[in-house]
Amino acid sequence: MLGSKTSSNRRRARPSFSEAIRLAEARARVRANRPANRRRHKSVHASIAGTMELDDTPSILLRMGRWMLALVLLPFCGVTSWTFFSQFSSVALDHGFWRSSAFWYFATGGLLMVGWFATGLLWNAFLYLYVLGHELTHIVFIWLFRGRISDWGVSVDGGYVTTDKSNIVIALAPYFMPLWAALIVGIYALVGCFVDLSPVVMKSLYGLIGFFWAFHLLWTLWMIPRDQPDLRENGTFLSLMIIYLANLLVLVVLTCLASPAMDFRTFASGWLANGQEVREAAEMALRRVLR
Repeated sequence: MLGSKTSSNRRRARPSFSEAIRLAEARARVRANRPANRRRHKSVHASIAGTMELDDTPSILLRMGRWMLALVLLPFCGVTSWTFFSQFSSVALDHGFWRSSAFWYFATGGLLMVGWFATGLLWNAFLYLYVLGHELTHIVFIWLFRGRISDWGVSVDGGYVTTDKSNIVIALAPYFMPLWAALIVGIYALVGCFVDLSPVVMKSLYGLIGFFWAFHLLWTLWMIPRDQPDLRENGTFLSLMIIYLANLLVLVVLTCLASPAMDFRTFASGWLANGQEVREAAEMALRRVLR
C-alpha cells in the first residue's frame, strides 16, 4: 500500500505486498484443509499495494490531522443522514413512492441478495465476484489518476493491485463505488441508445440495481472488519467516515433518479436547512458550556 513518501534512512525491509498476499493465500489453503474450517470466519484482504518502499508508520501530526478531518466529517454525516431519511420517509409515505414499481423491483432485488447472503448459498462465487469487483474498481480509479498497474490478482482468499500511484480516492473507491450496479446501468443505457426499452425491461433494471447494490453493501460490511489495509492507509476512522458518507450519497442519487417527488435541489435545500439547525443547536450548547 502507498502511504507517505519514501524515507531515505528508514525503509521497510518486509516483502512486497503482492508477495505477502501470495503467502497469505498459501496459508489460507493450508487452513482450508483442516477440519472444522469455516470460510465465513477467515480474514480476507482485498487491497491496493504499492511498488515503492514505504515508511513504517505515519507521523503523529499526520495521524492527528486524519482524526481532525474525520471529526469534521462527522456532523456532515449526521446532517446528510437526517436529511435523507426524513425526505425518503416523506416521499415514501406522503407521495406513495413505496407503491411504485421502481421501488418494489429495487426492494425485491435487494431482499433476494440479502436472503442469498444470509443462507450462504454460492458463498465462494459471490466472494470471488466481490473481490474481483473490488480490485477492478481500484484499477479503474488508478487509470483515472494516470497511474500504472504492474501486477494484480484475485482469489476467494483475497486480492491485490500493485501500482505506482495511490491516494485516498483510489484506496477507498471500492467501498463506496458499486461497480457491478454501475456496469448494469451502463449496459442498459448503451442498449437504450439503439433500442427502445420496454417497461418490463426497465423494471428488470430496477431489480438488478437493487440486487447488486445490496451485494455491494453487504459484502463491504462483511469485508471492513477484516483488518483491510485500504482503511489503514489513510487512517481507519477517517476512512470509515468517508465510506459512510459516500455510500449515503450514492443512495441519495439512486433515490433522486427513481422518485419524481425527490430531486437534487430539494435534497440540497433540506440539507442546508438541517445544517443550519445543527449549527444553531451547537452554538447554543457551546454558550451554555462557556457560561
